[in-house]
Amino acid sequence: MVPQIFQRPYRLLAGLTAPLLLPAALALAVPIVNDPNGFEEIPWGTELSESDRLGRVEDAGALQSFEQKSGAPALGTIPVDVLRYTTFEGKFGRVLIRYHGKETHEQILTYLQSKYGPLDRTPGQISVGPIRVYAWHGFDTEITLRFESRVEQGVIFFESRTLREKLAEGNSGTVF
Repeated sequence: MVPQIFQRPYRLLAGLTAPLLLPAALALAVPIVNDPNGFEEIPWGTELSESDRLGRVEDAGALQSFEQKSGAPALGTIPVDVLRYTTFEGKFGRVLIRYHGKETHEQILTYLQSKYGPLDRTPGQISVGPIRVYAWHGFDTEITLRFESRVEQGVIFFESRTLREKLAEGNSGTVF
């Protein structure tokens, strides 16, 4: 057993290097077979607002988040913990999905591969270790899945590539 005083530098080192490794993992992304240009039949850039189906759960000025008002959240038929739609300046641009459990993770991987294309299973193309990152890139959409095996928790982002690039440039007003 390593004394706790020696564990802290390793945690700091892991915390500093993980963000550096994420871009490398994303570089290993596979192309989306059929780019959905949105999520669940809602195209990127659509104006979302409160409705019978969606309720606003967060309002941070230019960013607003919505969740389903009724029913349990699901990706396809797979139950998940959170499914949140986000708009930027009123335009739909991101979906966040949180889930837990190894079995759910395997179901989600199977679902995503059947819908968006198989992952490249060539050695070195899939991240290994306690944090795994999988990604699909399309012309309009990017899907990123991150699963932490130690705590069996995962997060998926479905994002508009155009909107994300404009936000990074600080020009979100010219996106759509």
